Amino acid sequence: MKSTQPQNKPAKGIGYGISYRLAEAGAKVLIADTDMPAAESAVGELKDKGWSAEAIEIDVSSEGDVKRMLSSCSKLYGSVDILVNNAGIYPSEPIAQMSAEDFEKVMHVNLRSVFLTTKYASELMKTAGKGGKIINVTSIDALHPSMVGLAHYDASKHGVWGFTKNSALELAPYGIWVNAIAPGGITTPGVAAVQQNQQPLAGIDPAKLVEAFLAKIPMRRMGEADEIGTVALFLASDLASYMTGSQIVVDGGALLN
Repeated sequence: MKSTQPQNKPAKGIGYGISYRLAEAGAKVLIADTDMPAAESAVGELKDKGWSAEAIEIDVSSEGDVKRMLSSCSKLYGSVDILVNNAGIYPSEPIAQMSAEDFEKVMHVNLRSVFLTTKYASELMKTAGKGGKIINVTSIDALHPSMVGLAHYDASKHGVWGFTKNSALELAPYGIWVNAIAPGGITTPGVAAVQQNQQPLAGIDPAKLVEAFLAKIPMRRMGEADEIGTVALFLASDLASYMTGSQIVVDGGALLN
């Protein structure tokens, strides 16, 4: 029987959907975010259900912050067994208007962070000798571009997919499985905020862009954060015991078009 899905409240996106399912299954969760009030709110909701969760304010593109996060996790829970790399930004801007700083910021948050967390988390996993699970959230844009204006985002997500496969090769001898989830269009507060605040591309009607995107999805709807959370739970569990270097597409069939 499927349990009640978490509500998609403000500051609750894919990260919350994943944290909810892992905590529900008995994992001790450390939620890392640059927005501490949002992280603490999520932790409060998980704790209200009797689950184990804590929050930490960090920037995952900072090497020092990543080290501090993993040290805190080890002190809180004794080990790091599951790492989920979900941080991502996706400002929409065509290449002609994109600055080098814009490009680098997206690469730092979306790709550099995965390198840093994987490097230091896998070191802890190796030392513990119990293996581990690393789950990287990519995007269907790691396989096919979804729209104009996301060249930096697409480059970063292609990079995460390539990094997933190569790190899976390197870490398999240690019993550390590395896999990815490629979401399609997911309804989250973050996506809504970006759509509301971004400057429309010249000559492109944002409403028609969304309409065209939905028309390409055979299921004719956006996905929910919990539908990514359940896949993450699968990859974190023994049900995925013979999987590494794989990417699961969760897109309502969008890539069929």
